[in-house]
Amino acid sequence: MSAEQIVLASNNPGKLREFAQMLAGIGIEVLPQAHFNIPEAEEPHVTFVENALAKARHAAKLTGLPALADDSGICVSALGGAPGVFSARFAGEPKSDERNNRKLIAELRGKSDRRAHYVAVLVFVHHADDPQPIICEGEWHGEIIDAPRGENGFGYDPYFLVPDLNQTAAEICADEKNRRSHRGKALAQLMERLKLDV
Repeated sequence: MSAEQIVLASNNPGKLREFAQMLAGIGIEVLPQAHFNIPEAEEPHVTFVENALAKARHAAKLTGLPALADDSGICVSALGGAPGVFSARFAGEPKSDERNNRKLIAELRGKSDRRAHYVAVLVFVHHADDPQPIICEGEWHGEIIDAPRGENGFGYDPYFLVPDLNQTAAEICADEKNRRSHRGKALAQLMERLKLDV
C-alpha cells in the first residue's frame, strides 16, 4: 500500500497522533473523520470488536475511503472487567478523563486487587460492506495506582502503572509506549497485515 489515505473513525487527538505516527512508516496517511465532518457512530455493543466494526463501517460508508476504527478501554479485575467498553464514558456524559479517573479510584477504594489491563481492538475495512475486515487485538497488563504520575498519554494513563518499569503509561516515552501498549501491539499486527494487502 503506497501513500494511501484512510479515514480514522475517531475524533480522539491522542489516538490520531499514535496512529498517524506509526502508519506513516508504511506510507499510509491517516485522516480523522472530523476532516469529513462525520458524526461519531453509535457504540451500542457490549464488546470491543462489535463497536470497532460498527465505527469502521460507518466511516467507510460516509467517506468512500478505507477506514480504521479502534475500540479500546481498560478492564479492571476487581470491578469485574469494568469499565471495559464504557471506559470513555465511565463517569457519564460529557466524556471527561478527569471524572472517569476520579470514579475509578473511588470504586477501587479499599480493594487490594489493583490488576488492570488495557484492551485495543482494531478493525480495518477496505469499504463499508467489506466481508472480510482485518481485526487485530492487543492487551497491556498493569495495575491501578491512587495518585496520577506523568504528563504524557491520555485517558487512564497517569493511573496505569507498568510494574516492570515502575512507570505509569503517562511517564513512558512515546516510542516505548508504542512498543508496549495494547494499541501498539494491535497496530503492529495490523501493519503486518496491511503490508501483505497490496
